[in-house]
Amino acid sequence: MSEFFKSTTEKYFLKLDPRTKIFALVVINLLAFSLVPLYITIFLIFIPFFCLLLSNKEKIAFIFILLFFIAKLIEIYLIPVTHGLINGLLIMFSSVIVRMGPGIIMGYYVLTTTKVSEFMASMNRMKIPESISIPISVLFRYFPTIIEEIRAIKDAMKMRRIGSDLKSLLNPLRLLEYIFVPLLINAVKTGEELSAASLTRGLSNPISRTNICQIGFGISDFLILIVSIIGLIIFVLYIIGGISIA
Repeated sequence: MSEFFKSTTEKYFLKLDPRTKIFALVVINLLAFSLVPLYITIFLIFIPFFCLLLSNKEKIAFIFILLFFIAKLIEIYLIPVTHGLINGLLIMFSSVIVRMGPGIIMGYYVLTTTKVSEFMASMNRMKIPESISIPISVLFRYFPTIIEEIRAIKDAMKMRRIGSDLKSLLNPLRLLEYIFVPLLINAVKTGEELSAASLTRGLSNPISRTNICQIGFGISDFLILIVSIIGLIIFVLYIIGGISIA
């Protein structure tokens, strides 16, 4: 599972500048958490879908778009005609997938296809303060490490037969305690270790750093930026009432 979140040096067909990825991520989250009409949601699904598809992550891309369409159909056709507990469960499922799914998938794409050196180089070109860029750069190593810690906790519980027998399943609160307490401790410890590692590598050095990674805007960057800007403009016009809803 750790490899699932790990950024690699694999050659991708689609090579985007980190600044393009971050801008698209912000636009997608802005649209996703707003009550936008159906045709605007096209921008929510096809940007991360094609980014994943062209980055050797076809399985994740097709799973995402399938779940999104299922959740959207549930939101349109099933939620208005259901009631009670079933209606609440359907609302919860569709809301998580439709509102949070695009941002999570785009964030996954950013984390797994962006190196820390590329991110820091792009932030330096934008003159972003290091008090902002360094904590964000730590996240690129934080999530894969946390996934590895979760895997270690599961292995330790399996060795002690916790969660695999009926007795432990009858006490779910204690089972959650066995999972979340070590996870929270490891999360705090991991954050401190990664922050110290970033500082020892000279990320906080006030002198301008050199790097050998190649960043810059290409044709694919301009295409993604144009699509993102068009989606943002349509969203703004929809908010202020400048366009009608079909």
